[in-house]
Amino acid sequence: MFDTKTSDRQQAILQELIKNPFSRLELENALSRRFSLSKVTVLRDLKFLINRGWVQSSGIGRSAKYAINQSQSLLIPINKEWYYSEQSGLRQFAKESFDPDVFTRFSHVMSQDEQQYLSLQSKNIQTQKQKLDPTIFKRELERFTIEFSWKSSRIEGNTYSLLETEQLIKQKQEAVGHTKEEAVMILNHKTALDYVLSDPNAFKRIDREKIIHIHTLLVKDMSISVGIRSQRVGISGTNYIPPASKEKVEKYLDQTAELINVASYPLEKSLISASMIPYIQAFADGNKRTSRMIANAILLAYDLFPISYRDVDEVAYKQALILFYEQNNLYNFKKLFIDQFLWANKKYFQI
Repeated sequence: MFDTKTSDRQQAILQELIKNPFSRLELENALSRRFSLSKVTVLRDLKFLINRGWVQSSGIGRSAKYAINQSQSLLIPINKEWYYSEQSGLRQFAKESFDPDVFTRFSHVMSQDEQQYLSLQSKNIQTQKQKLDPTIFKRELERFTIEFSWKSSRIEGNTYSLLETEQLIKQKQEAVGHTKEEAVMILNHKTALDYVLSDPNAFKRIDREKIIHIHTLLVKDMSISVGIRSQRVGISGTNYIPPASKEKVEKYLDQTAELINVASYPLEKSLISASMIPYIQAFADGNKRTSRMIANAILLAYDLFPISYRDVDEVAYKQALILFYEQNNLYNFKKLFIDQFLWANKKYFQI
């Protein structure tokens, strides 16, 4: 993420190649409406993208064709705003079903440079706890619980304000003008987070049963089915359809757990959880909030600051996730995830 420096023109080339393989001349024609181009410029950009591993070529001379390198497609820089614009036409080339090959693309989601940088920026929960007055640490933990419960619920369409959420969690007082279900959703977040905090080490290893249990806590008393779904489900805002059969859902959820466990860097583990659980849509409802809770459970298991998402734009969050569904491209969601992790390290448990 930090060493990804591409020009608008180079990003435009990548976005055209998502649609189809193109020759150099075809790319020039496709991009001429947006950029002033020359043969030398396009060839230089293509060489740069090939060297980064995002593009591959076949053939020679004028007949050479350029295409996205699918093995490296997970993290190519896609301009999210352009992707969703009517002019781009990119969503016509969206994947409409689960792609099992995605599991093979998740190796080294974060580069060594990124890991080193994030490790330097990360604070240790237990170290901060030892430095902070016990009363202040307790208040900070309560503040995080309130803000995470509020924003995670807000992403799901909950209309409680932050102050109303604080009153609900601290005083058990429901806000006027809101449904009972909204209050339950928020309180379920607190219950699930309390459960994680009671034994965070348990989440150093993830399995299907732990994911199901967290989901069950999050949807309790909300008229939402618990357990792995056995019927097809759709997702608002996209034509992507998750795997339909219970057997495939269980298989892919187990593969996701194994992918998390094999990853060596805690933030990679957490990012895989935050993206892959909603991609599978293992449950009839509550997938995104389950993924956020599991992702935070992993961070806490490794003594890292959890993410409240307080600073995130809900629409941007959903767009980044849908882009992952439709293109198996994690670039925008990864950036959002890292930004929120860094924000949490600056805002919570400070001395």
